[in-house]
Formats: sequence, C-alpha cells, structure tokens
Amino acid sequence: MKTRYGLGDPKAAAIDLMRCFPGSFINQRLELIVHPRTNQYFLLEDCHTGDDVVAKSVEWLSRAAAKGQPYDKERNNQAFRKMMQQGLNEFWGTDFTEEDFYKIYQHLGNAVNHEKTMRFVRSGFDMQELEVSYGAAESV
Repeated sequence: MKTRYGLGDPKAAAIDLMRCFPGSFINQRLELIVHPRTNQYFLLEDCHTGDDVVAKSVEWLSRAAAKGQPYDKERNNQAFRKMMQQGLNEFWGTDFTEEDFYKIYQHLGNAVNHEKTMRFVRSGFDMQELEVSYGAAESV
C-alpha cells in the first residue's frame, strides 16, 4: 500500500505534521520539535522522502504517546499523552488507542528496527505487521 507521502518531498510531510501539533517548529539543526516544553523532537536531516518523516514520527514520538510522563501531576501526563495521540492519529490518518501506541512503541520505538518501521508505515499502519518476523534479526 502506498502512503499519502510515499517517495514525495519530505517538506510536505513535515509541514503536515507541524499542523497537527500547534506551536511546533524546525530549528537551525533541522530538528522538528513537535512539543517544545517537553522537547519531543526528531531530526529531519536524513529524511529524504515523505515516508521517512512518517517513519521517524513513529520511531521517536510513539513513546510520548504511549507512556510519556514529563509532568509531576498524573492528570497533566494523561492530557499530554492524549494530545500526542491525537496529533499522531491525525497525521497518520489512524485511530489508535493508548494500548496501540504502547504496542507500536514496544516494537518500533527508538528506531529499534527501522526496516520494520518502514514496512509498518507502507502497510498503511497495519498492526498485524508488528507481529510479523522476517528473520532472526527481527526478533523483538
């Protein structure tokens, strides 16, 4: 399945992601900072396609959506996670739950397996893709 960004210009994907997170920006180091107060960001420098931007959002923002706790009060943490989930769901065109985000983070967070992330993105975010193993190097 082809995503809406595919091999296209990464700028369009970055701009769309920023629209989903008001107050986000790109700094002089090419870091796309989606939540300045908690420093949720990833580098755009090596994003050559739109799908690269989408994959980085999966790898580097799923933790905050799944289990982010940047605040002292739990109600603030819940609101933060909900905001991250809503923004990512809007950007990805999905309707993932907190449990889904946790599973995504568990399998793909911190760029633990970039090739698997790319397959997940190109599958249209098929959650079953997370369970697929393509060899010994894929054991998560």
